[in-house]
Amino acid sequence: MVKRRHEGKPRRTRADYERGLPDYHDPTAGFGGAAPTYSALTLRAVLAVVGLVFAVGAAWIGFANGFALLGWSMVVVAVIALGDLAWVLHRKRRGEPG
Repeated sequence: MVKRRHEGKPRRTRADYERGLPDYHDPTAGFGGAAPTYSALTLRAVLAVVGLVFAVGAAWIGFANGFALLGWSMVVVAVIALGDLAWVLHRKRRGEPG
């Protein structure tokens, strides 16, 4: 597999991520004198854990009471929450603030 390099853009270092990436995911940052925003990774991780716990509990209750559709739906939601949590923890381990 060929590794891509962005022409004209320097590669970000760990120090860049530790300082934070200004205007990240916010095309309107700085508009009207507003300060640039930073990603709220800790909040996103907490919400992913809450969603994961809720989905696992709802799946267990659904299967226990014979609601297979509810159970499988919540298993899908739990897998999505687990994937989101894994990605957020990867970004925090990389050094991004939040």
